[in-house]
Amino acid sequence: MKKKVALKLLFELIKNSKRSDRELAKILKVSQPTITRMRQKLEKKIIKEYTAIPDWAELGYELMVFTFFNMSTPPNEKQERTRKAIDWVMNYPNAIFASKGDGMGKNGVCISFHKNYTSFADFISKCQAEWGKYLVDLQFFIVSVKGSLILKPFSFKYLEKAEEF
Repeated sequence: MKKKVALKLLFELIKNSKRSDRELAKILKVSQPTITRMRQKLEKKIIKEYTAIPDWAELGYELMVFTFFNMSTPPNEKQERTRKAIDWVMNYPNAIFASKGDGMGKNGVCISFHKNYTSFADFISKCQAEWGKYLVDLQFFIVSVKGSLILKPFSFKYLEKAEEF
C-alpha cells in the first residue's frame, strides 16, 4: 500500500512538482505529514531534479536533433576517451542528453537543440573535428520545433498511463 501511494505521489510530482504537500495529500487521500515524509524519501533516492519543459520555439530554437553515432575505440583508450567525451558534451549546453546505446548499427546518441541549421551544422562540424578518428558512422534525425506537426508534445506527465500497457 505504501509503495503504491509513493508511486502515485511520484507521478503527481512529475505532472506538477509545484503543488504543496497539503494539496497532494488531498489528491492521494493520505495525511500531509505522510506526503512530506514520502516526498523527502523520493527526493533522496529517486528524484534527480525538478525541471521545467520550455516551449523551445518561443525561446528561439528551431531544431531538436537526434544524432546517432557509431564509435570505435582501441581498448587501451576507452577510459580516457569516455572521460574526454563527458567533458566535451558537458561543454555544449544545447546538448541535453548523450549516452551509449545500442540499435540501428549505432552505439551512441545525443539529443540537442539548435537555434537554426547553421548552429546545428557548426555543432556537427565540431563533433567530427574532435571525434573523427573514432567515428565510424554519424547520422542524425532533425525535428523542427517551430511550425511542424507535433503529434504529442514532449512531457513526462504521460508516464503514469504507460504502466497500464
